Amino acid sequence: MNQGKPDIEAVDLADRLKTLNDILEVTTKPVIFDGDTGGRPEHFVFAVRTLERLGVSAVIIEDKEGLKRNSLFGAEVSQTSADPRDFAAKIALGRQARVTDAFMVIARIESLNLGLGTADALERAEVYLGAGADGVLIHCRDRTPERVLDFCRRFRAAGHTAPLAAVPSAYPGVREAELAAVGVNLVIYANQLLRSAYPAMRRTAEAILRHGRALEAEEGCLGLDEIIRLVPG
Repeated sequence: MNQGKPDIEAVDLADRLKTLNDILEVTTKPVIFDGDTGGRPEHFVFAVRTLERLGVSAVIIEDKEGLKRNSLFGAEVSQTSADPRDFAAKIALGRQARVTDAFMVIARIESLNLGLGTADALERAEVYLGAGADGVLIHCRDRTPERVLDFCRRFRAAGHTAPLAAVPSAYPGVREAELAAVGVNLVIYANQLLRSAYPAMRRTAEAILRHGRALEAEEGCLGLDEIIRLVPG
């Protein structure tokens, strides 16, 4: 979900870039951009140039094609894996568009979500790294981390030293230390803040409606003095 719209690339790049610019005006932290499928190759070239110019540190694109649907749906909705050669060509074009090597193009592999298996994921990793991907993100909607851990072990056993990322949205029980032990360098908590903020806001709204005042909602709110001081004047 992005700006109240479904996760189907409904929000165009121009709108997302405006939000990015607002974020980068108030932080110097590294920013990683979710590039969805990257779109058409020629559009991805434009996106890389713009993201790098704004100060973004990396872009992640996933190897699916057609209408983008959230990966956590898995096989419940129609999703098509991209031809690895076509996706590799897109990665190569993105790398060529960079001004410096500091900007990273990371390949997100969807094989485990699309029923293609670990062997397919490893083959794709080889192809994408060969095309110049700066890192690999292995995605999985399983409720347990076993297949992710297995992929990571086999990825490192094959001699790959590229950065490896995981997103434990569906398997939140895994510890960062477990992922690090199999070679994961980056753990992305993709939606926990949004998922925790929504029920908090709903409880506050319900309390105000129920009591006709805000007093009962104050317990769950940050103090006025604290919220004012969050942003220096």
